[in-house]
Amino acid sequence: MLQDTPPAPPTTALDEVIVTAARLPPAAGEAAFSVIRLGAETLSTATRLDEALATVPAVSLFRRTSSLAANPTTQGISLRAIAPSGAGRTLVTLDGAPLNDPFGGWVIWSQVPTESVESLDIVRGAGAGPYGAGALTGVIQLRERERGGVLDASIGERGGARLAGAGGVDAGPMRLTGSALYETSDGYIPVRGAAAGAADTPLDLEAKSASLRADIPLPPALGEAALSLRAAAYEENRGSGLAGARATASGHVLSATAAKRPTEGDYGWRLQAWRRESDLANTSVAVAADRATTTPANDQYETPATGWGLNAALRRVERPMGGGRLEWEVGADARFNEGETRELFRSMGGAFTRDRVAGGETAVAGIYGEGSLENGPWLLAGGLRLDGWKNRNGRRLERDRATGAATLDEVDPERSGEVVSARLAARRMIGGGWAARGAAYSGFRPATLNELHRPFRVGNDLTEANAGLVPETLQGVEAGLAFEGPISSLSATLFWNRIEDAVVNVTIGEGPATFPRAGFVPAGGVLRQRQNAGTIEATGLEISARQRLRGGLDLTGAVSVTDARVDGGSAAAQLTGLRPAQAPIWSASAGIDWRASDRLSLSARARYESKRFEDDLNSRVLGAAVTADARADWRVNETTSLWLAADNLFDAEVEVSETGNGVEGYGPPRLISLGLRLTY
Repeated sequence: MLQDTPPAPPTTALDEVIVTAARLPPAAGEAAFSVIRLGAETLSTATRLDEALATVPAVSLFRRTSSLAANPTTQGISLRAIAPSGAGRTLVTLDGAPLNDPFGGWVIWSQVPTESVESLDIVRGAGAGPYGAGALTGVIQLRERERGGVLDASIGERGGARLAGAGGVDAGPMRLTGSALYETSDGYIPVRGAAAGAADTPLDLEAKSASLRADIPLPPALGEAALSLRAAAYEENRGSGLAGARATASGHVLSATAAKRPTEGDYGWRLQAWRRESDLANTSVAVAADRATTTPANDQYETPATGWGLNAALRRVERPMGGGRLEWEVGADARFNEGETRELFRSMGGAFTRDRVAGGETAVAGIYGEGSLENGPWLLAGGLRLDGWKNRNGRRLERDRATGAATLDEVDPERSGEVVSARLAARRMIGGGWAARGAAYSGFRPATLNELHRPFRVGNDLTEANAGLVPETLQGVEAGLAFEGPISSLSATLFWNRIEDAVVNVTIGEGPATFPRAGFVPAGGVLRQRQNAGTIEATGLEISARQRLRGGLDLTGAVSVTDARVDGGSAAAQLTGLRPAQAPIWSASAGIDWRASDRLSLSARARYESKRFEDDLNSRVLGAAVTADARADWRVNETTSLWLAADNLFDAEVEVSETGNGVEGYGPPRLISLGLRLTY
């Protein structure tokens, strides 16, 4: 006799829990400002993050040089070509934590491979707002990858090889996401032709980085909140283009972020703490007139620095009685930096005769309130912020190595102050996909430890530090018109910005001569000092457009024109009427993307930039330049593709530097690369 099988116990359906990174979404009010978003499609074809950013004309890389060849101290980034600098005038964050170096303000771009970034927003000229110190000309907000994965391997000319990837796995209730990068290159010699000598050597590179993030759901009592713990490290070693001159940069960062995204009628919040340690070694040399030999000039053998900070935000979204959508946020943040440079200098008879230790501490902390109201065709946004800054424990000690006697012993007085900043913006939808907007804002950037305390040398040019620097501030207004349609878009922004107390490298003497504190400046060199040199005013226009055509063809174009001028006042009257160093008037880009078939995609990019000046006196001219890049992608299957790329396709000579005696340095020649890309 057959017996009936007992019924199976009832099952309980469980909702799938998707763990996400702890972050707040972009604030609704940002749409009233000038924001450019680069997504995965753009980032997937860029080898380096700063090169992806440089496709936007409003982005200025210092000395036109990407992280393929730039010395760590010149990897600063600025927006709107108002006054690019090695320290950079733009704040760069990764999920809220700053990436700017605690000693110098620059960004070591190899620490964040493009494969690890999900998307990024370039917010131009929005003031300090909720971003805080450093967002003088804007902020670049990176969002790290949450789902999916990618691995990219490539080889290129001049010994180039790169392997980078990012991805994640679920591990019980948490998700682990990691990234890694290794890149090497034999480099190229920046000085070419008859001007080059035996002293000119390649800008070789070896870079590596890794990161790991754990996303952990918090107890249900806190709502849909998550905790993200992140650790990352990087190291790069590169040649500086002259025999005996090299640079290494290394560091690591730890961060912890807890966040809950706001829902209508409920609060969202974020609590974040981060700590960054970095070190830099950088040797410089003096170059013989015939460029046949070099002489050691400085050995910055270590630059230990630590930065750490806290930030908190409370956000709420609600529907007011009058209708619309109201979003507000209050928050506070604080950042602390300390560090010093340790170096040898004054080479005589083949040996350094002096040593130097210089550094100090900086701190900035602020509170802010932000709000936005979206009602019908209108979006209104505004905020107010109060910050306090302090520079303390500054010291510069120089000693004779033979006797140990101090040749210079300076203790800098403590300096502090407050900065009030605000912003207000409005956007109105005017029908047919068109929108008009206007904004006014202010921001500030305190001087870095590098600018305050460390003198440096490039070739025969010397630049003195200045512990008396105060924060530079910016005020700006702008108006914009934009159209967004299913197959096309167009935007135009007209702006006026004014930087007060601008930190500028001011020429104060020429060699051969001996100067107090700085010492001897050889023939063909100049002595400069960082100064708060008056004001910089800039008026500009930015236009960008996109058009999708039949046959899988996409066209893009953008142009930026910025007329920036210095008013040196009584402190630097010789600069009045001149343009800031490294600030071109015109920059433009154009691109074409063609999906030729289901498997083959072709793209090409061109970029034009008008002349720049290498120096504050506008005496060294870097000529206008046009470059073009091309790329072909062949999809082998759903997860695998092959690509072939040519950077600087027509081998244009892009002048990136010029010495006092007229020797020109150039950017990378044509570079052909072949790669394999795996995605899931």
